[in-house]
Amino acid sequence: MSLPSPGFFSNQPDFWQVAAQVAPTVRDFIAFEQHVEGTARAVGVDAGVVPEWYEAPAFYFTNPYALVGAHDDVAVAPGSTLLDFELEVAAVVGRDGASLTPADARDHVFGYTIINDVSSRDSWLDGDQWLLGKSMPGFCPIGPWIVTRDEVDPNDLRLGCTINGVAIQDGHTLQMRFRIPELIAYLSRHVTLRPGDAIATGTPARLEGPLGPGRHLEAGDVVTVWIEEIGELTTVIA
Repeated sequence: MSLPSPGFFSNQPDFWQVAAQVAPTVRDFIAFEQHVEGTARAVGVDAGVVPEWYEAPAFYFTNPYALVGAHDDVAVAPGSTLLDFELEVAAVVGRDGASLTPADARDHVFGYTIINDVSSRDSWLDGDQWLLGKSMPGFCPIGPWIVTRDEVDPNDLRLGCTINGVAIQDGHTLQMRFRIPELIAYLSRHVTLRPGDAIATGTPARLEGPLGPGRHLEAGDVVTVWIEEIGELTTVIA
């Protein structure tokens, strides 16, 4: 598929600019099957996706202090040689909620934005330490705006990423194992949702293109992640 035209994001609906402030919590799901398969192959595991992944959404808490604004640069962490990106749709919670049904979950969302879940994949972060690779300062660019929930269907969106203008992801939220209302409802059965919480979805698979699935980020790279009907978020790796 071809990338959106330069005017793709013009004539957008009403937006609220996302400020570079800390959300109460940031929760992240792993909802794209092909990404799970690709990650397993990257670390030398050929067993595929474990059966448990299909039964219930997999999620984790990430560090809200890693959030930065949409126009901030991201520095390579000291000692890191395997810096990576993850394009994600994020739902921003608008009101408190607990034990929600999927039908109720939508009404607790204020709107949707973009997250680039920057990650260090160095070997010392293997095993139980992997979450530290997502928690470093500046590793979670967000924005540049929120589209209110009445303006967009998050379950039917094309999304992708380029590095220095070359496509490396081109996916669709229809590829997710669980729809966003299901993710939010599942989460609300275990923790209380609070206004301002950011709930991300995980990232689609990489393309088998010129950059290849093993391409990591380097200083000077310009990473643009985009989601139709929401916008685009561009980050420079410093």
